[in-house]
Amino acid sequence: MIISNRPAPSQQHCHGFTLLEVMLVLLLMGLTAGYVVFNAFGSSQSDQLKQEVKRMQVLTDMASDYAVMNQQQLGIRIEPRDGIYYFVFLDENDRWQRLDAEKVYQEHQLAEPFFMSLNLDDLPWNQDQQLFDRDVFDEQFSLDDADIEVGDDAQKRLPPPQIMIMSSGEITPFVLTFHFEPGFGDESPVYFQLQNQDVPPLEFTGPLDQIEL
Repeated sequence: MIISNRPAPSQQHCHGFTLLEVMLVLLLMGLTAGYVVFNAFGSSQSDQLKQEVKRMQVLTDMASDYAVMNQQQLGIRIEPRDGIYYFVFLDENDRWQRLDAEKVYQEHQLAEPFFMSLNLDDLPWNQDQQLFDRDVFDEQFSLDDADIEVGDDAQKRLPPPQIMIMSSGEITPFVLTFHFEPGFGDESPVYFQLQNQDVPPLEFTGPLDQIEL
């Protein structure tokens, strides 16, 4: 008599794809296809900037779902002058860490000559209807320069994110403007904006010929 430890077919586990994994694949396929089209046929600076904004929009909406599924507090750190943004999470020690485990959420830099500007105050909608209290948000999640540790890079604290993504899926209010302002040539300035009042999906507007200062 032969005894086998191999489980019966009915006992074998079949691993499927999660919704997040499927969305990540679709996003990467779309970005890759867009890159190929741009390089094959050329594109205007406005079209290229629009792709950058769409990338940010999709990733932020996906991060909201990620926060809910993993019950984690996430955030987006934006460096407007350098055109850089990356996603972070709050660890068990209440310290911000880069969300590098998911490659798509790693640091991304806009192509030149694009840049961003972030507005967290004086937003165009009614402040009384906001889901988040700005003062409470600053008190709980901000970090003064004095609190940033000095030493080896591994010991330094990351600066806090300007945009919070709660474990409930809500996102703190903001307006993020993407700029293309050519100094010379035939092309005109163009702007795109991403806005969020409380819950995703983010509102996409543009192209705009000008923005209110």
